[in-house]
Amino acid sequence: MMDDRAVGAGHLVAVLGVGVPLVALGTLDVGTAGSLLASLPFPAGFPVDQFLAHWWVFPASILFSMIALSSGVSGALFFSPFFILVVGLSPAQAIGAGLMTEVFGMGNGLLNYVRQRVVDYATAKWLLLGAVPSVVVGALAAHYVPTTLLTLAFGVGLLGLGAFLGLHDPPEECVPGEEENEFLERKNAGRGTTVVEAADGATFTYDTCWRLPGVMLATVGGFVTGLISAGLPEITTTQLIVRCRLPPRVAIATSVFVLAIAALAGAIVHALAATPVWYVVAWSIPGVLIGGTVGTRIGKYLPSDLMERALGVVFVGVGLIVLASELLA
Repeated sequence: MMDDRAVGAGHLVAVLGVGVPLVALGTLDVGTAGSLLASLPFPAGFPVDQFLAHWWVFPASILFSMIALSSGVSGALFFSPFFILVVGLSPAQAIGAGLMTEVFGMGNGLLNYVRQRVVDYATAKWLLLGAVPSVVVGALAAHYVPTTLLTLAFGVGLLGLGAFLGLHDPPEECVPGEEENEFLERKNAGRGTTVVEAADGATFTYDTCWRLPGVMLATVGGFVTGLISAGLPEITTTQLIVRCRLPPRVAIATSVFVLAIAALAGAIVHALAATPVWYVVAWSIPGVLIGGTVGTRIGKYLPSDLMERALGVVFVGVGLIVLASELLA
């Protein structure tokens, strides 16, 4: 039987699609929206007032999702610090809410890549062997690590990811195999050929690479993602291009596929380990569905290198704020 909390969240998401956005747009006052919500079969004790008080999470989620998808970075990089610093959630709650939001936010992108048939499933299944178990461990650790240590880890993680975005070339500009030294070239040789035939007729042919380092990196990325809700796509996409010589289009699609499954596993663990903050994610989920649709359309008009470097600076700044808020408290 479905848990009452899940039923309530389902009702909330359904309502947001038609009535609740009108509150954010100002066409319905909070009292009228409250009356409409009160008439719905929500579980007894659901904090409707608290839910309505967080209406502003909805437009913020649209904006974050548009920026994330148009720039190609993980949406959780925006949501988790936003949930901690602005909404006021605990780190564990914020990370869980960030992963749950990201699962829905990446739906459009994942579906498009699957339809385009540009996912390297043979490589993806190996990466999942490392990513899924480690993201589960990381998600569990987030609920047992002391809050102070988790906040510090989150701040340091933001600094690291921000530096990575600021210093490293965007995936679209990486040269396949550019970091393949003699040792890797020898290890990658003789492992066969991978062929990916896209729906638009494009054919991608490349040597099948040595997958053990990829599994290890995916394991690290999965643990970091479970712990702070971000890191797996940034690590996976780049290594697939510069080490495994995958074309950027295939590498990005494969990374999104791996992240979708790993993030779902992490979100489930977070939901089971603690009571999800439905009054927040019921706003953020429809927000990312709308923002994601717009973001995929405007992304092609934005310079990815400039966007990633600018966002890298932003994440370094947010990381410093998170660390300062904990160390100077």
